[in-house]
Amino acid sequence: MKRIGILLVLALSSSIMCLADSPKKNNIASQQALILGDWKTVDDRTGENFSIITIYKGSDGLFYGKVSKMLVGPPDLRCDKCPGADHNQPLEGLVIIRGMRYDAEDNQLVGGKVLDPESGKFYYGKIYPKDGKLVLRGSIDRHGFLGRNQTWVRK
Repeated sequence: MKRIGILLVLALSSSIMCLADSPKKNNIASQQALILGDWKTVDDRTGENFSIITIYKGSDGLFYGKVSKMLVGPPDLRCDKCPGADHNQPLEGLVIIRGMRYDAEDNQLVGGKVLDPESGKFYYGKIYPKDGKLVLRGSIDRHGFLGRNQTWVRK
C-alpha cells in the first residue's frame, strides 16, 4: 500500500512539474516566432529595400537565414566576393546567417556569423526584435562594440 502511495505522489509531482514548465516553453516559442519568417532588408545607407531574408530554425536547433529573393539588381546576381564554397554562388538561396542560437533571457539570436555578400566578409551577429521590426547587429568584435545595425521589416 505504501508503494502505491509513493508511486501516486511521484506521478502527480512529475505531472505538475511538466505543467509548470510548459508555459515557459510556449513563451519561448512565441518569442522565437517574433524573429522567424520573412524579412525585407533595408539598406541602412540608401533606405532601399534590398532583399527578402527567411530566418528559420535548422534541424540542429540553431538558426539560419537565407536570401529568398533579391529585390534589386539582375535576378542571376552572384556572390563574387564570397569566400570558399559560397564564391560565385547565386545570391538567391545563399545562407547568410549561420549557426545562431536563441538566448531566451535577452530574446535574441546570438553566437553565429553573418555574411555580408557585398564584401564577402563574415561578421559576428546578433538579431533581436524591436518595435515590430528586426535589428541585425553585425560587428567585427564578439561583443558587438565595433559594427553597425540594419533594421528589417516583416514582409
